[in-house]
Amino acid sequence: MSIGTMQEIEEATPLLDDSQPSGESRSTTKVPEVEIHMYRCGKGPIDVFKSNLGGWEQDQLEVRPILEKYGLKSIFAFNVDKGRGVPIRFHPRNGRSILTYRDGAVVFIDGEPQDSMIKPITRIILGVVILTLLITFLLKDPPAWIKNNISIGNFPPWVLACIVIVFTRARKRTRDFFRKYGW
Repeated sequence: MSIGTMQEIEEATPLLDDSQPSGESRSTTKVPEVEIHMYRCGKGPIDVFKSNLGGWEQDQLEVRPILEKYGLKSIFAFNVDKGRGVPIRFHPRNGRSILTYRDGAVVFIDGEPQDSMIKPITRIILGVVILTLLITFLLKDPPAWIKNNISIGNFPPWVLACIVIVFTRARKRTRDFFRKYGW
């Protein structure tokens, strides 16, 4: 057998054998999925979508992609009539839910949005400003730039301490009040 006939034989035999008759179709497996109605802080639904189930038995909800897509820090089971239910726990390594779901189920989820970075930054800046003012008032001889910019006069430190205590206690008590009215 020569090299020329060897190449002809290799070219004549196809690598993939499509010997199935055209009437038969290949079997395909259906990936189990659930329909999710997504709410944010009890308002919505903000989105209705289908999500594939994962895991060994393909009955666990893929939680981590949902959290990342909608910018949430946690999700909860949700009932339209009763409100938010128990949190949907997920495995920290693979991001799948601990509880199982069946194929075709309709799941109502309420999400808690992530905290914005503005609040911690403003708290830090406010803390630095308050500490600067405290140091200014507690020093016997404040720096010249403070004397030029702030001319409040002689201010007793105990009054300032009382103001700080009253402010922090009032803030803790009114936190839920402001949140209720969207502030």
